[in-house]
Amino acid sequence: MIARRNVVVPAIAATFCTALAYDGDPVRALQAVFNASLTAATELFNIFLIIALVTALLGALRGLGADRRMVEPFRHVMRGGHSAFWVVAGMTYLISLFFWPTPAVPLIGAVLLPAAISAGLPPAGAALAMAVAGQGMALSSDYVMQVAPGLSAKAAGVGTTEVADRAMVLSLITGGVALALGYLMTRREMREPDVRHLVRWEAGVTDPEVRGRRRFPSLRRLTAAAGADDAGRIDTAAIAPGTATAVPGTDAAGGTDPAVEAAAPAAATAVIDQDPPDRGTPGAPAGDGADAAPAPGDGNERRSKAFALIVPLALAGLVGYMMLGKFTGLVPEVVGGDAAALVGGVTVLLLITAALSLDGRGCLESCAEHIVDGLVFSVKAMGVVIPIAGFFFIGNADFAGKIMALEEGRQAPGFLFDLVTRIESAIPDGGLVVGFGLLLVGLVTGLDGSGFAGLPLTGSLAGTLGPASGTDPALLAAIGQMGCVWSGGGVLIAWSSLLAVAGFARVPVLDLVRRSFLPVMAGLVVSTAVGIAIF
Repeated sequence: MIARRNVVVPAIAATFCTALAYDGDPVRALQAVFNASLTAATELFNIFLIIALVTALLGALRGLGADRRMVEPFRHVMRGGHSAFWVVAGMTYLISLFFWPTPAVPLIGAVLLPAAISAGLPPAGAALAMAVAGQGMALSSDYVMQVAPGLSAKAAGVGTTEVADRAMVLSLITGGVALALGYLMTRREMREPDVRHLVRWEAGVTDPEVRGRRRFPSLRRLTAAAGADDAGRIDTAAIAPGTATAVPGTDAAGGTDPAVEAAAPAAATAVIDQDPPDRGTPGAPAGDGADAAPAPGDGNERRSKAFALIVPLALAGLVGYMMLGKFTGLVPEVVGGDAAALVGGVTVLLLITAALSLDGRGCLESCAEHIVDGLVFSVKAMGVVIPIAGFFFIGNADFAGKIMALEEGRQAPGFLFDLVTRIESAIPDGGLVVGFGLLLVGLVTGLDGSGFAGLPLTGSLAGTLGPASGTDPALLAAIGQMGCVWSGGGVLIAWSSLLAVAGFARVPVLDLVRRSFLPVMAGLVVSTAVGIAIF
């Protein structure tokens, strides 16, 4: 990964070698390769599904022309890529702090992300802001729900409030440093506000500006390459982030034909301003008015405006409902996976309604097409992470027995935790060294993709090493919590909820990990040093 090479084959080989070394049976080792990917796919499919459903909804809204109308109001706040970066980070943090990042990501991805892209924020920068603010800052403190501080405190033998307060300070320092560095890294990639950025992003075309100069192919060529039909739907099987190797009008190195580049602004404006032709029920003869849906900007303008209002209001209503459950007893509390399921259900309802409004009786076919497009997109963009996650899942005792097909009742190994336990005795007793040692332990235990699974271990180490080194155990538990959650919670590894962020932003997940690594690690180092100094 550091060498910027795909790690799928090494991960598969490592899975085989691990199973072979443990069991000694080459047949079971081969089975473990398959079982590891199957286990990873089972654990991560909820993320794939929510990406697919929101992508399908955006496809239906695109056909109505409601996607661009929906982002118009946010342009008054997001006047450029610079302000968009901080608005996306701030809103993601606030929603994730109360409801965890799982439901926050699709809410931000459906409404704010298109507006941010249109304002000139590159998709990779938007993904970085969402990941650091949600999966990082909000989840690592978990200050509202206090699940993480509770686990750490119980294992360390200290009060939950003490750990939560210190974790909040550390998370703000880490997130502040990471966001500041991420913003500086993204500044040179920001562009002037232009709706063409949104059109290219929706077409699934990787933004080439990150390589240092403007290359704007014609939108006619982009939509043709992406397989757009007359209603504006994009065939996501044609192009997905990280998979496109060439776009018509580009050279072999990813550059753009100078003639195409010169003509791009006029061509793009022509496509944006052009009303798509009327279309009827899929498969019906052209011009058949029985089931024909009027084009956006013509008879369908009122529907377009209606859905541009309905979708944000529905998602805002979801946030309001979850807040009622959190702070009152009027409705049941909905958090975590239940909240994500509620978001997915509402997304499906909006998708069906939008398809029915656009296609009439043809919505049965068009709705299915949108869902298939969404599933194809999510698998093409994120499927590469499944065998990688499978290798790290084999290091988790919860999955190792199933992956290696161990006999019932046989103790499953916990390779990652065994590794951490072995290096525990090598950590000296100095306060600063112990602090960074707990941070390293947390980072390692988070490699299995679970931000909370390592908290009992880091908490117990904090309770043991704190008194011996003269360091506050609550602080050490909070430092270990930072390492666990920033790693396994979904910022520093690809086989986690970071998949959802990368999927909605339509950027390769491994590229997002690389982009996030240095800012986040710098933030963790600074917060650990500051924490040892002030507590």
